Amino acid sequence: MKNHFRTALTFWLVLTFFIIADLAAIYLRNGAAGLNLFIQEWPLSNLIVTLEATAYTWICVGVILYLFANKKINANNAFMVAGFFLVILLYLNVLRERFRYGDYAYYLEAATALFNNKTLPDTYLYLPLWATILQFIVPLGDQGMLAILWTANIIALGFFYALLVRVLERYGFSNRFAVIVTVIFMLVNTPLHRTLGYVQVNLMVMALVMYSLLAFPKNVFLSALALALAVHLKTSPAALVLAFLLERNWKWNFWFALTFIVIALIPVALEGIHPYFDYVANIGILTRITDTNFHDTSFDSFFRFLDPFFGIKIEATRLIAMAAKAALGFFTIYVMVQNVRNHTFVNSEAENKNLLNALPSLFIVMTLASPIVWDHHGMFVALSFLLLFKCIEAPALWIWFGFAYIQEFIMPSFDFFPWSFGRLFAPLIILWIMWIITKNKQTPTFFPAANRWLENLTT
Repeated sequence: MKNHFRTALTFWLVLTFFIIADLAAIYLRNGAAGLNLFIQEWPLSNLIVTLEATAYTWICVGVILYLFANKKINANNAFMVAGFFLVILLYLNVLRERFRYGDYAYYLEAATALFNNKTLPDTYLYLPLWATILQFIVPLGDQGMLAILWTANIIALGFFYALLVRVLERYGFSNRFAVIVTVIFMLVNTPLHRTLGYVQVNLMVMALVMYSLLAFPKNVFLSALALALAVHLKTSPAALVLAFLLERNWKWNFWFALTFIVIALIPVALEGIHPYFDYVANIGILTRITDTNFHDTSFDSFFRFLDPFFGIKIEATRLIAMAAKAALGFFTIYVMVQNVRNHTFVNSEAENKNLLNALPSLFIVMTLASPIVWDHHGMFVALSFLLLFKCIEAPALWIWFGFAYIQEFIMPSFDFFPWSFGRLFAPLIILWIMWIITKNKQTPTFFPAANRWLENLTT
Protein backbone atom coordinates (compact mmCIF):
# COMPACT_ATOMS: atom_id res chain seq x y z
CA MET A 1 0.00 0.00 0.00
CA LYS A 2 2.87 2.36 0.86
CA ASN A 3 4.36 1.93 -2.65
CA HIS A 4 1.00 2.73 -4.22
CA PHE A 5 0.81 6.00 -2.31
CA ARG A 6 4.39 6.84 -3.24
CA THR A 7 3.51 6.27 -6.90
CA ALA A 8 0.41 8.46 -6.56
CA LEU A 9 2.45 11.19 -4.85
CA THR A 10 5.06 11.06 -7.62
CA PHE A 11 2.32 11.37 -10.24
CA TRP A 12 0.85 14.34 -8.30
CA LEU A 13 4.25 16.06 -8.20
CA VAL A 14 4.91 15.50 -11.92
CA LEU A 15 1.44 16.72 -12.88
CA THR A 16 1.79 19.79 -10.63
CA PHE A 17 5.15 20.60 -12.20
CA PHE A 18 3.75 20.37 -15.73
CA ILE A 19 0.74 22.54 -14.84
CA ILE A 20 2.99 25.26 -13.43
CA ALA A 21 5.46 25.00 -16.32
CA ASP A 22 2.66 25.09 -18.88
CA LEU A 23 1.06 28.18 -17.37
CA ALA A 24 4.45 29.91 -17.10
CA ALA A 25 5.24 29.18 -20.73
CA ILE A 26 1.88 30.48 -21.93
CA TYR A 27 2.23 33.63 -19.84
CA LEU A 28 5.78 34.33 -21.04
CA ARG A 29 4.78 33.85 -24.67
CA ASN A 30 1.31 35.42 -24.84
CA GLY A 31 0.94 37.35 -21.60
CA ALA A 32 -2.12 37.26 -19.38
CA ALA A 33 -4.40 37.24 -22.43
CA GLY A 34 -3.07 33.82 -23.37
CA LEU A 35 -4.31 32.37 -20.09
CA ASN A 36 -7.89 33.35 -20.94
CA LEU A 37 -8.14 30.35 -23.26
CA PHE A 38 -7.72 28.10 -20.21
CA ILE A 39 -9.95 30.03 -17.80
CA GLN A 40 -13.70 30.55 -17.74
CA GLU A 41 -15.20 32.90 -15.17
CA TRP A 42 -18.75 31.93 -14.29
CA PRO A 43 -21.05 34.96 -13.81
CA LEU A 44 -21.89 34.04 -10.20
CA SER A 45 -18.37 33.31 -9.00
CA ASN A 46 -15.24 35.27 -8.17
CA LEU A 47 -12.27 34.30 -10.31
CA ILE A 48 -9.63 34.98 -7.64
CA VAL A 49 -11.51 32.97 -5.03
CA THR A 50 -12.12 30.14 -7.48
CA LEU A 51 -8.43 29.92 -8.35
CA GLU A 52 -7.43 29.99 -4.69
CA ALA A 53 -9.97 27.32 -3.72
CA THR A 54 -8.80 25.11 -6.59
CA ALA A 55 -5.11 25.54 -5.77
CA TYR A 56 -5.55 24.93 -2.04
CA THR A 57 -7.70 21.85 -2.67
CA TRP A 58 -5.02 20.47 -4.99
CA ILE A 59 -2.37 21.16 -2.34
CA CYS A 60 -4.50 19.32 0.24
CA VAL A 61 -4.58 16.30 -2.08
CA GLY A 62 -0.78 16.36 -2.28
CA VAL A 63 -0.43 16.66 1.51
CA ILE A 64 -2.77 13.72 2.05
CA LEU A 65 -0.76 11.58 -0.38
CA TYR A 66 2.47 12.61 1.34
CA LEU A 67 1.11 11.66 4.78
CA PHE A 68 0.03 8.22 3.57
CA ALA A 69 3.20 7.61 1.54
CA ASN A 70 5.38 8.35 4.56
CA LYS A 71 3.20 6.56 7.12
CA LYS A 72 2.50 9.75 9.02
CA ILE A 73 -1.09 8.71 9.75
CA ASN A 74 -1.63 6.18 12.52
CA ALA A 75 -4.16 5.15 15.13
CA ASN A 76 -3.18 8.07 17.36
CA ASN A 77 -3.78 10.86 14.87
CA ALA A 78 -6.17 9.39 12.27
CA PHE A 79 -9.24 11.12 13.75
CA MET A 80 -7.43 14.45 14.00
CA VAL A 81 -6.10 14.36 10.43
CA ALA A 82 -9.35 13.13 8.90
CA GLY A 83 -11.35 15.81 10.71
CA PHE A 84 -8.95 18.55 9.62
CA PHE A 85 -9.17 17.75 5.92
CA LEU A 86 -12.93 17.17 6.10
CA VAL A 87 -13.45 20.69 7.48
CA ILE A 88 -10.93 22.42 5.19
CA LEU A 89 -12.10 20.73 1.99
CA LEU A 90 -15.75 21.38 2.80
CA TYR A 91 -15.23 25.11 3.28
CA LEU A 92 -12.97 25.43 0.26
CA ASN A 93 -15.89 24.15 -1.78
CA VAL A 94 -18.54 26.19 0.03
CA LEU A 95 -16.59 29.45 -0.19
CA ARG A 96 -15.69 28.86 -3.83
CA GLU A 97 -19.39 29.30 -4.64
CA ARG A 98 -19.58 32.81 -3.19
CA PHE A 99 -19.28 35.73 -5.57
CA ARG A 100 -19.78 38.53 -3.03
CA TYR A 101 -17.96 39.04 0.25
CA GLY A 102 -18.67 41.53 2.99
CA ASP A 103 -16.60 43.06 5.73
CA TYR A 104 -13.24 42.97 3.96
CA ALA A 105 -14.59 46.01 2.08
CA TYR A 106 -14.73 47.91 5.39
CA TYR A 107 -11.16 46.84 6.11
CA LEU A 108 -10.11 48.01 2.65
CA GLU A 109 -11.92 51.31 3.12
CA ALA A 110 -10.19 51.91 6.48
CA ALA A 111 -6.76 50.85 5.23
CA THR A 112 -7.15 53.06 2.16
CA ALA A 113 -8.04 56.01 4.40
CA LEU A 114 -4.85 55.56 6.42
CA PHE A 115 -2.85 55.02 3.23
CA ASN A 116 -4.11 58.40 2.00
CA ASN A 117 -3.57 60.10 5.41
CA LYS A 118 -7.30 60.50 6.04
CA THR A 119 -9.44 59.77 9.08
CA LEU A 120 -10.87 56.30 9.62
CA PRO A 121 -14.39 55.90 8.19
CA ASP A 122 -17.24 55.48 10.69
CA THR A 123 -17.77 51.89 9.47
CA TYR A 124 -14.47 50.81 11.06
CA LEU A 125 -15.16 49.82 14.68
CA TYR A 126 -11.86 48.30 15.77
CA LEU A 127 -8.61 49.50 17.27
CA PRO A 128 -6.43 50.81 14.42
CA LEU A 129 -3.84 48.00 14.33
CA TRP A 130 -5.60 45.92 11.64
CA ALA A 131 -6.16 48.85 9.29
CA THR A 132 -2.59 50.02 9.89
CA ILE A 133 -1.24 46.64 8.79
CA LEU A 134 -3.57 46.31 5.81
CA GLN A 135 -2.66 49.70 4.36
CA PHE A 136 0.55 48.11 3.03
CA ILE A 137 -1.46 45.93 0.64
CA VAL A 138 -3.85 48.68 -0.47
CA PRO A 139 -1.91 49.09 -3.76
CA LEU A 140 -3.04 45.55 -4.66
CA GLY A 141 -6.58 46.84 -4.98
CA ASP A 142 -9.92 45.30 -4.09
CA GLN A 143 -9.24 41.85 -5.54
CA GLY A 144 -5.73 41.72 -4.14
CA MET A 145 -7.00 42.55 -0.66
CA LEU A 146 -9.71 39.91 -0.99
CA ALA A 147 -7.22 37.27 -2.15
CA ILE A 148 -4.89 37.84 0.81
CA LEU A 149 -7.61 38.07 3.47
CA TRP A 150 -9.43 35.06 2.00
CA THR A 151 -6.24 33.02 2.25
CA ALA A 152 -5.61 34.30 5.79
CA ASN A 153 -9.10 33.16 6.78
CA ILE A 154 -8.54 29.65 5.39
CA ILE A 155 -5.29 29.44 7.35
CA ALA A 156 -7.09 30.71 10.46
CA LEU A 157 -9.77 28.05 9.90
CA GLY A 158 -7.11 25.34 10.08
CA PHE A 159 -5.57 26.83 13.21
CA PHE A 160 -8.99 27.20 14.81
CA TYR A 161 -9.71 23.51 14.22
CA ALA A 162 -6.40 22.31 15.67
CA LEU A 163 -6.43 24.69 18.63
CA LEU A 164 -10.05 23.96 19.54
CA VAL A 165 -9.22 20.24 19.70
CA ARG A 166 -6.22 20.96 21.94
CA VAL A 167 -8.24 23.25 24.22
CA LEU A 168 -10.94 20.61 24.64
CA GLU A 169 -8.20 18.12 25.50
CA ARG A 170 -6.91 20.57 28.12
CA TYR A 171 -10.40 20.44 29.64
CA GLY A 172 -10.34 16.65 29.83
CA PHE A 173 -11.78 15.54 26.48
CA SER A 174 -10.08 12.55 24.91
CA ASN A 175 -8.52 13.28 21.52
CA ARG A 176 -11.20 11.42 19.61
CA PHE A 177 -14.07 12.96 21.53
CA ALA A 178 -12.51 16.41 21.05
CA VAL A 179 -12.11 15.81 17.30
CA ILE A 180 -15.68 14.55 16.86
CA VAL A 181 -17.14 17.48 18.80
CA THR A 182 -15.00 19.96 16.86
CA VAL A 183 -15.82 18.52 13.44
CA ILE A 184 -19.59 18.39 14.08
CA PHE A 185 -19.45 21.90 15.53
CA MET A 186 -17.63 23.29 12.49
CA LEU A 187 -19.53 21.48 9.73
CA VAL A 188 -22.96 22.94 10.52
CA ASN A 189 -22.36 26.37 12.00
CA THR A 190 -24.07 29.56 10.86
CA PRO A 191 -21.74 32.01 12.69
CA LEU A 192 -18.75 30.22 11.15
CA HIS A 193 -20.31 30.41 7.68
CA ARG A 194 -20.92 34.11 8.20
CA THR A 195 -17.39 34.69 9.50
CA LEU A 196 -15.85 33.07 6.43
CA GLY A 197 -18.39 34.58 4.05
CA TYR A 198 -17.68 38.09 5.30
CA VAL A 199 -13.89 37.49 5.54
CA GLN A 200 -14.13 38.53 9.18
CA VAL A 201 -11.30 38.32 11.73
CA ASN A 202 -13.21 36.23 14.28
CA LEU A 203 -11.25 33.04 13.60
CA MET A 204 -7.96 34.89 14.00
CA VAL A 205 -9.16 36.37 17.29
CA MET A 206 -10.32 33.01 18.66
CA ALA A 207 -7.14 31.27 17.49
CA LEU A 208 -5.08 33.86 19.39
CA VAL A 209 -7.26 33.49 22.50
CA MET A 210 -7.01 29.70 22.47
CA TYR A 211 -3.27 29.80 21.87
CA SER A 212 -2.95 32.20 24.80
CA LEU A 213 -4.76 29.66 26.98
CA LEU A 214 -2.65 26.74 25.77
CA ALA A 215 0.67 28.57 26.12
CA PHE A 216 -0.02 29.53 29.73
CA PRO A 217 1.90 29.08 32.04
CA LYS A 218 4.81 27.44 30.18
CA ASN A 219 5.40 30.51 28.03
CA VAL A 220 3.82 33.53 29.69
CA PHE A 221 5.32 35.93 27.13
CA LEU A 222 3.70 34.25 24.11
CA SER A 223 0.47 33.76 26.05
CA ALA A 224 0.30 37.44 26.95
CA LEU A 225 1.32 38.54 23.44
CA ALA A 226 -1.38 36.40 21.82
CA LEU A 227 -4.14 37.83 24.00
CA ALA A 228 -2.84 41.38 23.52
CA LEU A 229 -3.00 40.88 19.75
CA ALA A 230 -6.53 39.48 20.05
CA VAL A 231 -7.64 42.59 21.96
CA HIS A 232 -6.14 44.85 19.30
CA LEU A 233 -8.01 42.96 16.57
CA LYS A 234 -11.32 43.10 18.46
CA THR A 235 -11.58 44.98 21.72
CA SER A 236 -14.02 42.57 23.38
CA PRO A 237 -11.43 39.86 24.35
CA ALA A 238 -10.24 42.32 27.01
CA ALA A 239 -12.95 40.76 29.21
CA LEU A 240 -10.93 37.53 29.29
CA VAL A 241 -7.99 39.20 31.03
CA LEU A 242 -9.88 38.77 34.32
CA ALA A 243 -9.57 34.97 34.06
CA PHE A 244 -5.80 35.23 33.69
CA LEU A 245 -5.58 37.64 36.62
CA LEU A 246 -7.12 34.97 38.84
CA GLU A 247 -3.94 32.92 38.40
CA ARG A 248 -1.95 35.73 40.07
CA ASN A 249 0.98 35.26 37.74
CA TRP A 250 2.73 38.63 37.88
CA LYS A 251 4.98 37.76 34.93
CA TRP A 252 1.95 37.24 32.69
CA ASN A 253 0.40 40.50 33.94
CA PHE A 254 3.63 42.38 33.20
CA TRP A 255 4.06 40.93 29.72
CA PHE A 256 0.41 41.53 28.81
CA ALA A 257 0.59 45.19 29.84
CA LEU A 258 3.91 45.68 28.05
CA THR A 259 2.96 43.91 24.80
CA PHE A 260 -0.41 45.64 24.71
CA ILE A 261 1.26 49.04 24.96
CA VAL A 262 3.97 48.19 22.41
CA ILE A 263 1.37 46.96 19.90
CA ALA A 264 -0.71 50.09 20.55
CA LEU A 265 2.30 52.24 19.67
CA ILE A 266 2.69 50.67 16.20
CA PRO A 267 -0.19 52.69 14.67
CA VAL A 268 1.03 55.76 16.55
CA ALA A 269 4.52 55.39 15.08
CA LEU A 270 3.13 55.00 11.57
CA GLU A 271 0.04 57.22 11.61
CA GLY A 272 0.13 59.37 14.72
CA ILE A 273 -2.48 59.40 17.46
CA HIS A 274 -5.47 60.40 15.32
CA PRO A 275 -6.60 56.81 14.45
CA TYR A 276 -7.31 56.24 18.14
CA PHE A 277 -9.45 59.38 18.29
CA ASP A 278 -11.25 58.12 15.18
CA TYR A 279 -11.86 54.80 16.93
CA VAL A 280 -13.35 56.51 19.99
CA ALA A 281 -15.53 58.69 17.78
CA ASN A 282 -16.78 55.67 15.82
CA ILE A 283 -17.66 53.81 19.01
CA GLY A 284 -19.54 56.89 20.16
CA ILE A 285 -21.60 56.79 16.96
CA LEU A 286 -22.88 53.34 17.94
CA THR A 287 -24.48 54.79 21.06
CA ARG A 288 -26.51 57.20 18.93
CA ILE A 289 -28.12 54.61 16.65
CA THR A 290 -31.91 54.87 16.84
CA ASP A 291 -33.14 51.95 14.73
CA THR A 292 -32.76 48.18 15.05
CA ASN A 293 -31.05 45.60 12.88
CA PHE A 294 -32.17 41.98 13.10
CA HIS A 295 -28.63 40.81 12.34
CA ASP A 296 -27.44 42.78 15.35
CA THR A 297 -28.35 40.65 18.37
CA SER A 298 -27.17 43.06 21.05
CA PHE A 299 -29.25 44.28 23.97
CA ASP A 300 -29.21 47.70 22.32
CA SER A 301 -30.74 46.44 19.10
CA PHE A 302 -33.34 44.34 20.92
CA PHE A 303 -34.62 47.18 23.10
CA ARG A 304 -34.65 49.58 20.16
CA PHE A 305 -36.90 47.06 18.41
CA LEU A 306 -39.38 47.32 21.30
CA ASP A 307 -39.49 51.13 21.20
CA PRO A 308 -42.37 51.51 18.69
CA PHE A 309 -44.55 48.99 20.55
CA PHE A 310 -44.20 50.48 24.02
CA GLY A 311 -43.60 54.10 23.14
CA ILE A 312 -40.22 54.17 24.89
CA LYS A 313 -38.00 57.13 24.11
CA ILE A 314 -34.56 56.38 22.75
CA GLU A 315 -32.84 57.92 25.78
CA ALA A 316 -34.70 55.54 28.08
CA THR A 317 -33.91 52.64 25.76
CA ARG A 318 -30.21 53.33 26.04
CA LEU A 319 -30.44 53.36 29.83
CA ILE A 320 -32.38 50.07 29.80
CA ALA A 321 -29.74 48.47 27.56
CA MET A 322 -26.96 49.69 29.84
CA ALA A 323 -28.82 48.33 32.87
CA ALA A 324 -29.25 44.96 31.14
CA LYS A 325 -25.53 44.80 30.38
CA ALA A 326 -24.69 45.77 33.97
CA ALA A 327 -26.95 42.98 35.23
CA LEU A 328 -25.31 40.57 32.79
CA GLY A 329 -21.88 41.63 34.05
CA PHE A 330 -22.77 41.13 37.73
CA PHE A 331 -24.42 37.76 37.08
CA THR A 332 -21.49 36.61 34.93
CA ILE A 333 -19.03 37.46 37.70
CA TYR A 334 -21.20 35.62 40.20
CA VAL A 335 -21.39 32.52 37.96
CA MET A 336 -17.67 32.72 37.27
CA VAL A 337 -16.90 32.76 41.01
CA GLN A 338 -19.18 29.78 41.56
CA ASN A 339 -17.56 27.88 38.67
CA VAL A 340 -14.11 28.56 40.12
CA ARG A 341 -15.12 27.55 43.65
CA ASN A 342 -16.92 24.39 42.56
CA HIS A 343 -14.33 23.40 39.91
CA THR A 344 -17.13 23.09 37.36
CA PHE A 345 -15.05 22.47 34.25
CA VAL A 346 -11.79 21.06 35.63
CA ASN A 347 -11.09 19.55 39.05
CA SER A 348 -9.03 21.01 41.85
CA GLU A 349 -5.94 19.04 40.76
CA ALA A 350 -5.81 20.59 37.28
CA GLU A 351 -3.09 23.04 36.33
CA ASN A 352 -4.44 26.60 35.97
CA LYS A 353 -7.77 25.51 37.45
CA ASN A 354 -8.87 29.10 38.16
CA LEU A 355 -8.22 30.19 34.57
CA LEU A 356 -9.91 27.18 33.03
CA ASN A 357 -12.99 27.40 35.25
CA ALA A 358 -13.38 31.17 34.82
CA LEU A 359 -13.11 31.49 31.04
CA PRO A 360 -16.38 29.84 29.84
CA SER A 361 -18.67 32.39 31.49
CA LEU A 362 -16.47 35.34 30.51
CA PHE A 363 -16.82 34.48 26.81
CA ILE A 364 -20.52 35.27 27.17
CA VAL A 365 -20.11 38.73 28.68
CA MET A 366 -17.30 39.38 26.19
CA THR A 367 -19.82 38.82 23.39
CA LEU A 368 -23.07 40.28 24.68
CA ALA A 369 -21.67 43.38 26.42
CA SER A 370 -20.68 44.85 23.06
CA PRO A 371 -22.82 47.71 21.68
CA ILE A 372 -23.23 45.70 18.49
CA VAL A 373 -23.32 41.89 18.21
CA TRP A 374 -23.47 40.59 14.65
CA ASP A 375 -24.61 37.05 13.92
CA HIS A 376 -21.02 35.95 13.17
CA HIS A 377 -19.97 36.88 16.72
CA GLY A 378 -21.43 33.58 17.88
CA MET A 379 -17.98 32.08 17.30
CA PHE A 380 -16.84 33.79 20.49
CA VAL A 381 -19.11 31.64 22.68
CA ALA A 382 -17.99 28.33 21.14
CA LEU A 383 -16.21 27.13 24.28
CA SER A 384 -19.06 28.29 26.52
CA PHE A 385 -21.32 25.84 24.71
CA LEU A 386 -18.98 22.94 24.00
CA LEU A 387 -17.57 22.65 27.52
CA LEU A 388 -21.03 21.99 28.90
CA PHE A 389 -20.78 18.50 27.38
CA LYS A 390 -18.68 17.74 30.46
CA CYS A 391 -21.17 18.99 32.98
CA ILE A 392 -24.79 18.38 32.01
CA GLU A 393 -26.60 15.31 33.34
CA ALA A 394 -30.26 16.24 33.87
CA PRO A 395 -32.48 15.62 30.80
CA ALA A 396 -34.20 19.00 31.23
CA LEU A 397 -30.86 20.80 31.00
CA TRP A 398 -29.94 18.83 27.88
CA ILE A 399 -33.19 20.05 26.28
CA TRP A 400 -32.44 23.66 27.21
CA PHE A 401 -28.87 23.25 25.96
CA GLY A 402 -30.09 21.79 22.66
CA PHE A 403 -32.55 24.64 22.19
CA ALA A 404 -29.84 27.24 22.85
CA TYR A 405 -27.34 25.45 20.57
CA ILE A 406 -29.84 25.38 17.70
CA GLN A 407 -30.57 29.07 18.12
CA GLU A 408 -26.90 30.06 18.25
CA PHE A 409 -25.26 27.80 15.69
CA ILE A 410 -27.85 25.96 13.57
CA MET A 411 -30.56 28.46 12.68
CA PRO A 412 -29.78 30.49 9.55
CA SER A 413 -29.54 34.26 9.93
CA PHE A 414 -33.21 35.21 9.72
CA ASP A 415 -34.40 38.72 9.02
CA PHE A 416 -37.64 38.48 10.97
CA PHE A 417 -38.72 38.30 14.58
CA PRO A 418 -38.46 36.28 16.89
CA TRP A 419 -35.72 34.06 15.38
CA SER A 420 -33.64 37.15 14.69
CA PHE A 421 -32.82 37.53 18.40
CA GLY A 422 -32.24 33.85 19.15
CA ARG A 423 -28.51 34.59 19.38
CA LEU A 424 -29.16 37.09 22.15
CA PHE A 425 -31.02 34.67 24.40
CA ALA A 426 -29.04 31.49 23.61
CA PRO A 427 -25.86 32.58 25.48
CA LEU A 428 -28.03 33.75 28.38
CA ILE A 429 -29.51 30.24 28.60
CA ILE A 430 -26.00 28.80 28.64
CA LEU A 431 -24.97 31.18 31.43
CA TRP A 432 -28.06 30.10 33.38
CA ILE A 433 -27.11 26.43 32.89
CA MET A 434 -23.60 27.19 34.17
CA TRP A 435 -25.22 28.57 37.31
CA ILE A 436 -27.60 25.62 37.70
CA ILE A 437 -24.86 22.99 37.47
CA THR A 438 -22.90 24.64 40.29
CA LYS A 439 -25.86 23.85 42.57
CA ASN A 440 -26.28 20.31 41.24
CA LYS A 441 -24.10 17.80 43.08
CA GLN A 442 -25.00 14.96 40.72
CA THR A 443 -21.93 13.50 39.00
CA PRO A 444 -22.26 13.51 35.17
CA THR A 445 -22.11 10.06 33.56
CA PHE A 446 -22.42 10.86 29.84
CA PHE A 447 -19.06 12.60 29.44
CA PRO A 448 -16.80 10.02 31.13
CA ALA A 449 -18.63 7.16 29.39
CA ALA A 450 -18.28 8.78 25.95
CA ASN A 451 -14.65 9.63 26.64
CA ARG A 452 -13.79 6.04 27.60
CA TRP A 453 -15.70 4.48 24.72
CA LEU A 454 -14.03 6.64 22.07
CA GLU A 455 -10.60 6.26 23.64
CA ASN A 456 -10.90 2.46 23.55
CA LEU A 457 -12.30 2.39 20.01
CA THR A 458 -9.86 0.75 17.60
CA THR A 459 -9.01 2.58 14.41
